[in-house]
Amino acid sequence: MTEKSKLGLDFSQVAVAKQLAKQIADQVQEFVDGYTTVTVERTLCRLIGIDGVDENGVPLPNRVVDALLEAGVLSQGVLYFMGNAILETGATPQEIAERISNNELNVISLPLHPLADIQKAVQPYIEQCLTRIKGNVAKRNEYLSTIGEGPKPYLYIIVATGNIYEDVVQAQAGARQGADVIAVIRTTGQSLLDYVPYGATTEGFGGTFATQENFRIMRKALDEVGEEQGRYIRLCNYCSGLCMPEIAAMGALERLDVMLNDALYGILFRDINPQRTLIDQYFSRIINGYAGVIINTGEDNYLTTADAVEAAHTVLASDLINEQLALLAGLPEEQMGLGHAFEMDPDLENGFLLELAQAQMTREIFPKATLKYMPPTKFMTGNIFRGHIQDALFNIIGIWTHQGLQLLGMPTEAIHTPFMSDRYLSIENARYIFNDMRSIGEEMEFREGGICRERAKTVLNNAIELLQEIVREGLFTALEKGIFGDVKRPKDGGKGLAGVVTKGDNYFNPFIKMMKERW
Repeated sequence: MTEKSKLGLDFSQVAVAKQLAKQIADQVQEFVDGYTTVTVERTLCRLIGIDGVDENGVPLPNRVVDALLEAGVLSQGVLYFMGNAILETGATPQEIAERISNNELNVISLPLHPLADIQKAVQPYIEQCLTRIKGNVAKRNEYLSTIGEGPKPYLYIIVATGNIYEDVVQAQAGARQGADVIAVIRTTGQSLLDYVPYGATTEGFGGTFATQENFRIMRKALDEVGEEQGRYIRLCNYCSGLCMPEIAAMGALERLDVMLNDALYGILFRDINPQRTLIDQYFSRIINGYAGVIINTGEDNYLTTADAVEAAHTVLASDLINEQLALLAGLPEEQMGLGHAFEMDPDLENGFLLELAQAQMTREIFPKATLKYMPPTKFMTGNIFRGHIQDALFNIIGIWTHQGLQLLGMPTEAIHTPFMSDRYLSIENARYIFNDMRSIGEEMEFREGGICRERAKTVLNNAIELLQEIVREGLFTALEKGIFGDVKRPKDGGKGLAGVVTKGDNYFNPFIKMMKERW
């Protein structure tokens, strides 16, 4: 924790808030530990080497898991049946999956071996996977120690053409203009698909499909431009949605650096079942933690549906809950891109000071986190000149309060998908302000009794009251009441509940323990 608060925050109050958030996270984890999901099981298929699609384009992990689900035995876990099939057939997981897909093998009807032998049979494939991910972490660290990286806040831009090959052109151009993080926006609606598309994709609406091949293509392109520019360029994608841990696994295998990985976003903004999401987020964060991936959370979205002044404390409360859930998954604080946003109404008097207080408060409460700071979107009008000024104010606060990931605003927000020239203007804006005001945070103090200090105290106190309410009622009830983002989500509602399965007596998933122990 910061030794002394510039905002005069009472760190004993911060400790109270974190303890309340931990109680909420522990309640959630008690539920999570008893269940698996179809996505978690498909993730295990991918981690032990199962890949590809059948003749109809259905991913083989889906074919394997669906076969077990339809037979009513998924509760025992995919590793139990795969390990047993390895012992019986001598085949690899990939070969077994292909035989299941071709209706040549019914793994459920095979004679069963002792559990200890089954666990031993899958262990070499687990070790092989962990070795590959370790190699990716080592490669990233090698780049960082040789060519280095840009200073924080990292300049974070998006590409979203729908065509991975055009994305490469735009991403490399953005890196040459000064971007440090390239986020490939996922095509509209992919978060609601209960499978991961396969191969390179050249069509998408509002973004490009997240596939393992697309990850590989973009990773190669960013390594090339990073070596050319003399700094490591980070790759970001999305593992939120119905395939959260599956896409996290693909990212770990292809050396992504940043992943959108929120515990609540899919529930609130994609109407994915709360139980499904909270189970999936746990394993996805374990994978991201092990792979050295920075997770981004989505609290900034609350302020697109709720008022930034009135709902600021819900952003902080959610950040605190996300932090504790991530800690339970073994994710280091440095890999937490906890989200918040610059979304005050520009017509609000002293709105800049309220934004400054919120950003400084977030930095002080989460001193080690690689905070993700989001630009103005709600009040962008299409007036590119005013919009550019709004983005400049956002950038001033970003450098002043030492944010981690500065997702750059675009002057053409609310008009169209950014052109490369729009991104150039955004990067130029941020680089100018970041250089010209690099040390402003060390030079300025906040007046005792002033607007910023009083605002931070109010938000923290309101967040504590909200957390106390959630502790009393439980997170599921809080979500049903619409506490976050004014969006109400029932525990048994939304998409994907049918994919939640109680763990059986033979269930095992060694990746959890091995990845949480890290190295």
